[in-house]
Formats: sequence, structure tokens, C-alpha cells
Amino acid sequence: MQITREETNREREQAVQQYLTFMLGGEEYALSLLKAKEIIEYDTVTEIPKTPKWVRGVINLRGNVVPVIDLAVKFKLNPSVAGKLTCIVITEVECGGAPTVMGVMADSVRQVIDLRPQDIEAPPTFGTRVKVDYLLGMARSGKKFCLLLDTEKVLSTDELLELPDTLEEGGVTVPPASADSDIPAVPGPSLTAAHGSEGAKAE
Repeated sequence: MQITREETNREREQAVQQYLTFMLGGEEYALSLLKAKEIIEYDTVTEIPKTPKWVRGVINLRGNVVPVIDLAVKFKLNPSVAGKLTCIVITEVECGGAPTVMGVMADSVRQVIDLRPQDIEAPPTFGTRVKVDYLLGMARSGKKFCLLLDTEKVLSTDELLELPDTLEEGGVTVPPASADSDIPAVPGPSLTAAHGSEGAKAE
């Protein structure tokens, strides 16, 4: 059987995966674009007692309680400080065998990058702030490396199962997340941006 050039190009396209990169504590991280649903402005986050320290709080996203994760705290760094470019990347992961929506704080969103398998190197066994178990690998970004996060591992935890699924169930009042936006969407399937920042455009 002959392999046509069209089939070869299709295989190459299928091998390419897109990642959304963002800054956190001066380092660049990335998560699969398929896991990123939207980007919203960092606004009012309601703290919930008796939750892990890396749970910044919850937001009201179209009537649903969504936990907001501060990865800086989970990586044993200083807590993130909200600024003009701070945003929340809404992601979906498996938690307790069911799809769960979570928000990840980002100092700023940078770009969407295309990576082939050969572009991804194995994560280092030392010298990074992040546990190796949390990483899929790393890819070169300019003169530095971008760490690719395994969202299923870095965000999945049984502790989050205790959070209420709805506002009424938890008895908390959470203001709706801001949906205003004055920038175009970050390119990528099923991903919309709602945060006005220069860092949200692809380079």
C-alpha cells in the first residue's frame, strides 16, 4: 500500500498538539489547549474555610461553583498576588472519576504554541520548583524552557470533592465572574478570552 503525501501531512498534523502558556512566579508553564475552556478576568474570589491552602477560593461561573487553584502555593512558592494582568484559566479535569471544572490562577497568559512529540523533552529530575509527577515534559521557549503541566495530576485531588457543587448546596454567596472583555479570543478550539491583557495574545 502506498502512502500518499496527503496522508503523511495528515499524520504530522495529528501529531502536533497545542498548549496554552502562562506565567506564574516568573516562570512559564503550559497546559494542553484541549483542557483549557476559557480565560476570565481575575475578579472576586470567595474564600471557603477548611479547604487546602492552594485553593484560593471559589467563583460563580454561570451559576456553578468553580474552585480557583493557586498553583504557586501548591508548588510551595509565595502565594500569587493579583495584578492588572492576572487571570483565571478555566480547565476541565477528571476528579473522582467525573469531569470537574476548575480555575487556575495565572500572572498573565502568553500564547498558544504548537508542539510535536520531538519538541518535548523529559522533565528534569532536579532543579525545578515542580514535582516531576506533575510534569509531562518541557519544551524550549526562547532561551528558557516552558514546563508542560499534567493537569490530571496537578489538579486532581480527593480534597476538592468536599466542595459544594452548587451555590445553594454550599450556602455561600458568590458574585458572578466578570464576563466583560475588550480583547480578541486567544486562538484555539473552544477557548475564549475574557481578560484584557497584552499577555493574552499569541506571539
